[in-house]
Amino acid sequence: MGLHSCSRGSVVSALAILFCLWGVNGRSRPRLYVVYLGDVKHGHPDDVTASHHDLLATVTGSKEDSMASMVHNYKHGFSGFAAMLTEDQAEQLAEFPEVISVEPSRTYTTATTRSWDFLGLSYEMPSNLLHKARYGEDIIIGLIDTGIWPESRSFSDEGYGPVPSRWRGLCQVGQDWNLSNCNRKIIGARFYTAGLDEEVLKSDYLSPRDMYGHGTHTASTAAGSAVEGASFYGLASGTARGGAPRARIAVYKSIWTTAGTGTTATVLAAIDDAIHDGVDVLSMSIDQPGDNSFGALHAVQKGITVVYAAGNFGPRPQTVVNAAPWVITVAASTIDRSFPTVITLGNKQQIVGQSLYYQEKNSSSRSIFRNLAFGGLCGEDVLNGTDLAGKIVLCFPQGAVEQVLMPLFTFQEALQNIQNAGGSGIIYAQYTTDTLEVTATCNGIACVLVDLDTGNKIVEYMSATSSPVAKIEPARTFTSKELLAPKVAAFSARGPSIYYADVIKPDIAAPGASILAAKGNSYVTGSGTSMATPHVAGTVALLKALHPEWSPAALKSAIITSASVTDEHGMPILAEGLPRKVADPFDYGGGNINPNKAADPGLIYDIDPSDYNKYYGCAISRTTVRCNRTSLPGYHLNLPSISVPDLRHSISISRTVTNAGEVDAVYHAVIQSPPGVKMDVEPSVLVFNATNKFHTFQVKLSPMWKLQGDYTFGSLTWHSGQKTVGIPIAARMTMYDFYADVA
Repeated sequence: MGLHSCSRGSVVSALAILFCLWGVNGRSRPRLYVVYLGDVKHGHPDDVTASHHDLLATVTGSKEDSMASMVHNYKHGFSGFAAMLTEDQAEQLAEFPEVISVEPSRTYTTATTRSWDFLGLSYEMPSNLLHKARYGEDIIIGLIDTGIWPESRSFSDEGYGPVPSRWRGLCQVGQDWNLSNCNRKIIGARFYTAGLDEEVLKSDYLSPRDMYGHGTHTASTAAGSAVEGASFYGLASGTARGGAPRARIAVYKSIWTTAGTGTTATVLAAIDDAIHDGVDVLSMSIDQPGDNSFGALHAVQKGITVVYAAGNFGPRPQTVVNAAPWVITVAASTIDRSFPTVITLGNKQQIVGQSLYYQEKNSSSRSIFRNLAFGGLCGEDVLNGTDLAGKIVLCFPQGAVEQVLMPLFTFQEALQNIQNAGGSGIIYAQYTTDTLEVTATCNGIACVLVDLDTGNKIVEYMSATSSPVAKIEPARTFTSKELLAPKVAAFSARGPSIYYADVIKPDIAAPGASILAAKGNSYVTGSGTSMATPHVAGTVALLKALHPEWSPAALKSAIITSASVTDEHGMPILAEGLPRKVADPFDYGGGNINPNKAADPGLIYDIDPSDYNKYYGCAISRTTVRCNRTSLPGYHLNLPSISVPDLRHSISISRTVTNAGEVDAVYHAVIQSPPGVKMDVEPSVLVFNATNKFHTFQVKLSPMWKLQGDYTFGSLTWHSGQKTVGIPIAARMTMYDFYADVA
C-alpha cells in the first residue's frame, strides 16, 4: 500500500513526519528526496559517487553545497542518491534526461522509541545535532538508577575506540557480574548498599546487574547503541537507539528492586563517585524532594550537568520534586505515536481504544465475539458471585475518587477481579493517564483502555440489546502528524514547587509516554518522567559534544530558551488533566524540548556556580529556619526563567545574557505580561558585536491591583531575525504572608 508523506497509516516515515512539521509546500524548505538514475553506468563506485555530486552541484550551485546536501549514494545495485533538496531543486533535477524520477523519501516501517525521530534527531538528516555532535561520541553519561543488564544489544561496544583516558572509574564485581561485563560502552559500574535493609538486598543482585529493569530502560534511552528489529511483541517495531548512541555509560546502582528502594546515603555515594570518575552528565530518574540537592550542587559546580525526573504525581499541582535551581527537572510529554485497539460491538459499530494488548504467535486465544457484561467499578464485592466465565467485562468507574486519583491501581485491581471470575477480557473506561503499560501484563486476556465518552457509547449499546457481544483486536502501531502531540502527560508532576516557589519547575518537558527501550534481553515500553529524564540527558550529551566549553547552566539555558510551546500545527501545547487545558510553565517549564534549536540558541543565561551558594543556605534549610540574611530569593539567580511568588510591589530583576551566536547581532524584546502584572524590560534592544558579548537588562514587574491572587504566566522573548530566545515568567500577586486558601 503506497503512503504519502503525511499519511496517517501505521507505517509513516520518521522523515515524512518531520517534513510535515516543516510545513506543507514550503518550496524553500529542504526535505529529503530520492533521485533515481537507473542502472549503474560507471565501473567504479567512486566514479558513480563523483557523477552524483556533479549532477547535484548543477542545482545546489557548487560542489561544496552538493557535499553538504548529499545524504546517501546508491552506487552498487543501482544508481541514484538521496539528498536534502528544496522543491524547486527537486523539480530542476527531474528535468535532466538521465534522471528517471525524483520522489520524497518514504519508508514503510515506523521508528522504535519514535521519540528521538519526533524530536528531530533522525539518522537520515546529516545537518541535525545528532550528526554534528558525532552521536555524542566519548561523552560519559552517568546513570544513578537500578543498574544495567549488560548483555542487552543496546550496550554493544562494536566499533568503539578505547575508553577515554580521562575516565577514572572502575568496574565493581559482584553477584553475576565480573570485569568482562564492562566494555567500551559500559565503561564503569558500581553498586551501593549502605543503609538498605538486608531483606531488600536479598531480592536483587548484589552487583550492578539490573533485576528491576528500570536502569536498563533509562540507560538505553539516553545512550543505547542502535539495535535493528526491536519491538514489544511487534508493537513499536524498528531501530531502538539512545539519543547519544555513541556516548559511554557509567552505571551507579543505588536503587534496588523492592519498590525501587534507595536511600539518601546510596544516592549521595553515587554522586560523589560520579564526580570523581569524570562523568559529563548525570541522569537521575528518581524521586528525591531535596535530600540530596547538595550532592547535585557539588556535581554542577564541578561542571557536571544533573538531570532529574519531575515525578509522577500529576496532574495535581505542587507535586513536582527534584526542584533545586541548579538541576534540570524534566516533565513528561507524549509523542506522535499511539497503539489503537479496535473494539467491535455486536451491532458492527467499531470503537477504538488504546492498549499494548498482543497475542503471542502460538496463542490459542483468538479475537472472536464474546458476551459483554457490565461490571461498574469492577470491585471484588460487585463481581463476586457473577458468572463472568468467557465474558468481556466493561468497567465504568465514573465519579469514583479512587479512579480519579489512582486509575492505574484501580485498573490492576479490576483486572485481577475479572481474571479471578474467569473473564476473558476487560474494557476499562477512565480519565486519560497516558500510561498503557498496565495493559501489557493482562496475562492472556484481551484488555483495552477507553475514555469515558467511548465507555458511555458501549453502555448505550448494551442497554439497547438483550445479548450484547464484543470482540477486541490486538493493538497496532499508529504514527501520524494527525495525532495531537506533544501534550504534557497526565501523570507528569506539576509546579509550583513547595520548596522552591521562586524558581519555575519543571524546567522542560521531554517524551515520557510509551517509550520503547531495553529491559533484560528484550524491549518494553515504559511511561513516566523516568523515561523523559534520559531524553534530556541524551540531548545534553550531544550538546556537550558540540559545545564542550558550555557550563551546566549554559546547557540548561540552551534547552529551556529553545523549547517549543506550540505543536507542529502552531497550536498551543496542551496538558492532560482534569480537565485537559493549555499547558503553562508549571506543566512544562520552557516547553517541549527541541534539541536541534538548542544546539544554536543565540543567547545564553549563564551562571557562575558559586552564585548558587547565595541561594542555597536559605532554600534548603527553610524548615529549620537557618536562612542567613545575605541569601537571595531564587528569582535573582541568572536563570532562564522568572518566578515571583509574592508580588506586592514593583520589583526589578536583573538578567545577563551571553551572545553564543553570530558575532554581530541585534535582539529585540517581545513582552507577554502575566495577566494582572505590568511588565517592562530595559533596555529593550541588545546590540552585540566583537567587543560587546554580554548584556545585562532589567525586568520590572508591577502588580496592577492589590490582590491575594494566584499565579499568572507570561514570557520574555528576544528576537533576532529568525532566532528566538524565550523564557517563561510566573507571578503571583499577594497581600498577606502564609494565607491559606481554604475558602
